[in-house]
Amino acid sequence: YLLFAFPGYRLLAVELTSSNTKPVVQEFQSVELSCIIKSTITPDPRIEWKKIRDGETSYVFFDNKMQGDFVTRAEILSRTSLVIKNTTRMDTATYRCEVAAPSDTKTIDEINIQLTVQVKPMTPRCTVPKAVPVGKTASLHCHENEGYPKSTYSWYRNSEPLSPDSRSNAKFHNSSYTLNPSTGTLVFHAVHKGDTGRYSCIATNDAGFAKCEEQEMEVYDLNIGGIIGGVLVVLAVLVLITLGICCAYRRGYFANSKESGESYKTPAKPDGVNYIRTDDEGDFRHKSSFVI
Repeated sequence: YLLFAFPGYRLLAVELTSSNTKPVVQEFQSVELSCIIKSTITPDPRIEWKKIRDGETSYVFFDNKMQGDFVTRAEILSRTSLVIKNTTRMDTATYRCEVAAPSDTKTIDEINIQLTVQVKPMTPRCTVPKAVPVGKTASLHCHENEGYPKSTYSWYRNSEPLSPDSRSNAKFHNSSYTLNPSTGTLVFHAVHKGDTGRYSCIATNDAGFAKCEEQEMEVYDLNIGGIIGGVLVVLAVLVLITLGICCAYRRGYFANSKESGESYKTPAKPDGVNYIRTDDEGDFRHKSSFVI
């Protein structure tokens, strides 16, 4: 900015610029946040850096010192630019370079740098049903939540990519499926024998990709005749067991011991005969009053 107070005199205002206001870097690499003083007449302007993330503002460089966790992994380059070493996903944020120049007509200027730290996807979690009957619905799922930017997903059968639209590839004309690259969901609306195979999924973003292991999905014919035959056999066995139990009850095989014990009667003693048992004898003897 050029301000003219009097003819022949030019007063400068502090002005900032940057060689890159939207740097992109992969996680664990270094990045320079460019902040350049384009013009100033102040010999020693005050430099500050702030980080703005999720609506919260914190100091990165203040009072000529690094702040917080940047103390060990950041430095000022060429008086105003900021270099961050070993970047992490938490460094993704807006960084504000502020310069105060008291001797200038415009004493303060600032510039925002939007830093994006890309993170490679982790190995996605894949869910594939092991066996599905012909004509039924089958859902396959693939997801990971570590990558940044957000991953997109592609499915493979026997190492061949599945087209997002089954009608766009002659190989999959007989398949009736829907593939959502954003969610990683693959749905077969009515599977057929040709859908049998080894399925795998790849998660991809700007930083790289990751793949889950292949999983087998078998599509089998539903044997209606065999199922009906099996049900009839089970019913026949149950009928035979029931008849056997009924016959056993009728023949008295299930009479309880209580009833058997009550049916036995102790022989009655003859009239006029009393029996006693002594400690010295192991059996009964007649009383002395016994008379023949």
